[in-house]
Amino acid sequence: MGPDLLAIKGLCILDNDGKRVLAKYYDDHFPTLKDKLDFEANLFKKTNQTEYEIIVIQGLTVVYKSSVDLLFYVIGSHDENELLLSDTLQTFYDTISTILRKNVEKKAIFDKIEYVILAADELVEGGVVLESEAESITSRVFPSGKLEDIPISEQTMSQVLQTAQDRFKWSMLR
Repeated sequence: MGPDLLAIKGLCILDNDGKRVLAKYYDDHFPTLKDKLDFEANLFKKTNQTEYEIIVIQGLTVVYKSSVDLLFYVIGSHDENELLLSDTLQTFYDTISTILRKNVEKKAIFDKIEYVILAADELVEGGVVLESEAESITSRVFPSGKLEDIPISEQTMSQVLQTAQDRFKWSMLR
């Protein structure tokens, strides 16, 4: 049997209560929503007390990282290269950190969820890792590199409100 390109079984972000913030699965290892939620609950129960680790659970290798009130996971098969999974996790985290301006917490992710989902899609497509550099993904998610550089007529309402809020904060700090 030849090499399997489907290195990633899933990406997942859970909050500090074990609730799903974002989850993308790339194969049918968990065929139903209930199976996915049960796996996420079990995963959270086993991993919520550590900083950055690797675990084998239900026949899958999972690398994870904690940040403020979130846990980031990259899921691979039991025989997947842990370095690939770890690098994918770090790229995912660094991309989100850049998008959220280093404010990686639940509220910030929900405020920019469309960019977080797009970043996940740019990182992994159908289980295949497409990119390993956070800067490259960020430049595709924000083509100009900054939300403020997108013309206001091309921004969504939430983007316009976020830009106005950011500008107001900066004006108050001066």
